[in-house]
Amino acid sequence: MSEALQKSPEEQLIEDIASFTHDPLGYAYYAFPWGEAGGELEEYNGPRQWQAEALNEIGEHLRNPKTRHQPLLLARASGHGIGKSAFISMLIKWGMDTCEDCKVLVTANTEKQLLTKTWPEIAKWQRLSLTKDWFTCTKTAIYANDPSHAHAWRADASPWSENNTEAFAGLHNKGKRIILVFDEASNIADLVWEVAEGALTDEGTEIIWIAFGNPTRNTGRFRECFRKFKHRWNTKQIDSRTVEGSNKEQIKNWEEDYGEDSDFFKVRVRGVFPSASELQFIPTGLTDEAMKRIVTQEEVAHAPVIIGVDPAYSGIDDAVIYLRQGLFSKCLWTGFKTTDDVVMAKRIADFEDQYKADAVHIDFGYGTGIHSIGTSWGRVWRLVKFGGASTDPQMLNKRGEMYNSVKTWLKIGGAIDDQETADDLSCGEYKVRVIDSKIVLEDKTEIKKRLGRSPGKGDALALTFAYPVTKIDRNYSSPHSGVNVSNSDYDPFA
Repeated sequence: MSEALQKSPEEQLIEDIASFTHDPLGYAYYAFPWGEAGGELEEYNGPRQWQAEALNEIGEHLRNPKTRHQPLLLARASGHGIGKSAFISMLIKWGMDTCEDCKVLVTANTEKQLLTKTWPEIAKWQRLSLTKDWFTCTKTAIYANDPSHAHAWRADASPWSENNTEAFAGLHNKGKRIILVFDEASNIADLVWEVAEGALTDEGTEIIWIAFGNPTRNTGRFRECFRKFKHRWNTKQIDSRTVEGSNKEQIKNWEEDYGEDSDFFKVRVRGVFPSASELQFIPTGLTDEAMKRIVTQEEVAHAPVIIGVDPAYSGIDDAVIYLRQGLFSKCLWTGFKTTDDVVMAKRIADFEDQYKADAVHIDFGYGTGIHSIGTSWGRVWRLVKFGGASTDPQMLNKRGEMYNSVKTWLKIGGAIDDQETADDLSCGEYKVRVIDSKIVLEDKTEIKKRLGRSPGKGDALALTFAYPVTKIDRNYSSPHSGVNVSNSDYDPFA
């Protein structure tokens, strides 16, 4: 072969790397110095088994023309020490090396995790690769050395914030490749997940979304990858005991100390979501059981009918009207923010009459106008201050008192038939105040920041526990009996 036709080592490298465009596993074996004496990978012959399986899964998706341009959503819940950061790093390096102008965005549960653990591992594998000279690596980015591609061909470490999701909203790369990585995904806010979904809409684009982490929370979008959205995500739960190179002796110690079925062992070893998250006030197990129950009308006929109302006046939150009778409950209505108090009051009054309610409890926050209208109609409705005093000595405020009552109600057989209500009840976290050991339930605004939505259905059900209620004897009435005497012919819709 003549010198003119002979390829240079760099040209041969480019050609070899290009051959792995849809073969991340082959790339991983080729691009890193496995088993090289004196090197950082001297003791390894290649990716671990689970890593190889996941890389091959991605390759199979891309090699199939029918699935190539459909988003691939990959979720892995795992114990400690399985090598997830190494997997993420190999995937990112393959993605950038084999697709011109590939765009990668990496985030994690906290900025500290992202910048001190996740990103340094990514930088290490960039340094170990045969193509390390193709890119420049900084503390927060890896980008192409070619100046004409430096802004388009890059990977960025991007901390998330509920108030700043622009980086995720702008993740588009039509006709090329997008890789989105969520590390320690259990603790990334639901709102960030929802915004990131916008990146899945680019047509004719290779899109890979990776969500990895220890399953520390039993609520939130990472949990729902394995439950509500399981049909969308390719999921696996990886037990550290089955992974090469994990510390089997330490794992054995944990098993002896905590037991295989403990939440500690589930999360840190088995890759299984806990029965209750560490700070979760109402365990998901309680709401799951409540969703399976059926309570008949005959069983609760003796109990008072109570309506709880959670109004909403701003943002995207829905207003909610809930009914509870003994162990039975159901959502009567949800709708857009209640800007017209008269319309909302009429709606409540209609439900009160229809179900012969014995009490109506309304959130004080946005309910004062509604309450005033009800009073003018002769309705005996009560306002409830979530931040008011608690009659339960364990709880700091009225919100805590009501949710503690819900928790007890679930334990003794309360039934719910709505998944969003179940999610709302289980999403709240708590802490114990040091000064007096009172339980402080997470505030509604804090939940909204964390999840990106308000737990309106949960709050509306909780309001039915605000005060003791006795069943009205409708065969006897007095001016103070609580029997409604409003003008039922009034129609604000007319």
